[in-house]
Amino acid sequence: MLIYPKMNPIAFHIGPLAVHWYGLMYLVSFILGWLLASYRVKKYNLSYTNEQLADWLFYIALGILLGGRIGYMLFYDFSNFIHAPWIIVQIWQGGMSFHGGLLGGIAALWFSTYKAKHSFFELTDFVAPFVPIGLAAGRIGNFINGELFGRVTNVPWAMVYPLGGPMPRHPIEIYEALLEGVLLFIILWVYSMKPRPRMALSGVFLLFYGLFRCLAEFFRQPDPQLGFIAWHWLTMGMALSVPMILGGIFLLWYGYKK
Repeated sequence: MLIYPKMNPIAFHIGPLAVHWYGLMYLVSFILGWLLASYRVKKYNLSYTNEQLADWLFYIALGILLGGRIGYMLFYDFSNFIHAPWIIVQIWQGGMSFHGGLLGGIAALWFSTYKAKHSFFELTDFVAPFVPIGLAAGRIGNFINGELFGRVTNVPWAMVYPLGGPMPRHPIEIYEALLEGVLLFIILWVYSMKPRPRMALSGVFLLFYGLFRCLAEFFRQPDPQLGFIAWHWLTMGMALSVPMILGGIFLLWYGYKK
């Protein structure tokens, strides 16, 4: 069994303002995404300007933050949200839904098509390889907060979480950072190195994220306020990921067919 390296979720203070590691992880991921996007524009001589990249980054960041928080409240914590709606602004305490953030990001890209002469799926294919960076950063933030821990286990690398009781648990945040972050980034980056049909890269992202998330859910402790939603094993994360898998398969099929 490993000792959980308990860390202060607050990175530093700027006067009375507390800067949390969770928020810094998102900031780092946006910066890295910007750098990699600029690199790909230059390497593949794409017709995107720095102004367009800056606009897309702003809209995507806004969409992810709003969608992620609203999605968490609706999918995972609706009863508490109804009784105390103001908790929606307490983003520093965690509580972000990837699926909500994905919908927010999609809405932001759809809005961006009105300002740029590019198709919707052209933008999603361009952005898809950078999304795993944010996923990995977010899971590291969860680990620092000591939240979203895994189920009880006796594997040698299990950890006892301060908020998880006395029993050792799977460090699921690390699993997801490696699966949905590192491995998914490698898959998308390598796949995107050669020309692919429109929609294919977006399809690969949806497919593999859905598969990795469903796998991780078998080791993740369900949210206490929600628990299993059916059959004593189906979680909300699984239920929201299955449409991603089906959508990814459809985009791949349709992209290569066209």
